[in-house]
Amino acid sequence: MSVQIFMASTLYGTATLAAAVDSGCFRPVDRRVLLVSNNSATPETTPGVDEMPGFGQLLGRFDDVISWNETISPFHPGGWAPRLDDVPLWERHLRLAWGLGDDDVELVVESIQVNPALGVTQIFTGAPVTVYADGLMSYGPTRNKLDPLVGTRIDRLLHLDLVPGLTPMLLTEFGVEPEIVPTSAFTEVLTELVKTGSDLPEPAVEEPALLLGQYLSALGILTTEEEEDLHVRMLKGAVELGHNQVVFKPHPSAPARWSRALEKEAERIGADLTVLDTPVLAEVLYQRMRPALVVGCFSTALLTASALYGLPVARIGTGPLLERLTPYENSNRVPVTIVDALLPELTDREAVTGQRQGMGPDDLSGVGELGELVRAVGFAMQPRIYPDARPDAERYLTRHLNARTWRYFKRRRLTSLGLPGAVPSQLAFIPRNATVRRVARRARSLKKAVRG
Repeated sequence: MSVQIFMASTLYGTATLAAAVDSGCFRPVDRRVLLVSNNSATPETTPGVDEMPGFGQLLGRFDDVISWNETISPFHPGGWAPRLDDVPLWERHLRLAWGLGDDDVELVVESIQVNPALGVTQIFTGAPVTVYADGLMSYGPTRNKLDPLVGTRIDRLLHLDLVPGLTPMLLTEFGVEPEIVPTSAFTEVLTELVKTGSDLPEPAVEEPALLLGQYLSALGILTTEEEEDLHVRMLKGAVELGHNQVVFKPHPSAPARWSRALEKEAERIGADLTVLDTPVLAEVLYQRMRPALVVGCFSTALLTASALYGLPVARIGTGPLLERLTPYENSNRVPVTIVDALLPELTDREAVTGQRQGMGPDDLSGVGELGELVRAVGFAMQPRIYPDARPDAERYLTRHLNARTWRYFKRRRLTSLGLPGAVPSQLAFIPRNATVRRVARRARSLKKAVRG
């Protein structure tokens, strides 16, 4: 018998898998298992994907649902991986526990670079692997160098066409071919979820502005105060554009006090704010509310709003994030870069209001140059994984590095990689001059001594 094991940690990812199954992206097999994993910091207190509204509507594509958290309890899915010597024992254990016997296993996983996907892939050592991506990170480089014993088993990358015309960079170092999950299949699956969250409060008008929270402070990208301020700026920006009716969709894990702070600001400026307490996909709200404007930082949902539903969108806060993301190879850099380069800033009234209702994928402009930018940023992030991308990066930097595009690069990074734009030409001798380097080191030492 043949078995496909699909790993999922989010409802959005599960919907992506359902769309891929519906559209024939996977060959027929005897059994399909959905392996769900709750990767939140405290899975004991945070609802998993199998507890989310709408999960039941997606289960018809699978024969069984198994919890990875229960399988490896008391370990956390994001922090546990099998020891090398224990891999054969774990495979025998899982085959027995999951009723796999000697069946041929195929794996379909997300975020292959990290656990739990990496751990499951290592356990089933001979299984072919399909990676699916449901977000903007697929357009960027692989965040870690993968063991060839894992990377060479990956035969394809399934992804949503969130930026039509842009090709994913993820896993190309192994010659993995990207394959698009048909947009029509994905939107049909999302239509099945439109009635989820029946207890959602109704806004006062049919087409409010929708604000998307991301809980970036949990990722260490912003402080809690900075993220609260970001939400307030979203609200003010939407109101200044004439959207007095506003709906805020907080991240499911975000603290409730953020919503209260936003409610106080709404009361102060006279905005009619509705806060959604029920966890529900943003795409469900797009169908039920048809927002007049969707505002966020760099959420993938901004691109689904624009590319899949033709809704006007606006970003805010991406500029400071590009400066703050550390290290440079932070995997959020490419999503932030894409949103910053492609979508209008909330404070740019002309650009935001210039969008029209009913716009489609073809209205996303600048994708050609965006692909060159993403590849250049990707090389700067992971030069050892993608050495063949150096000529493309040099070409882009030579032709397009200017006041606008400098925000996507760091001079120190360009200098360390010997790329165009590293240092002014008249100072190019400095990195190669041993005397200058020695004097600089001495000066730094004296400076530290004085401070001490």
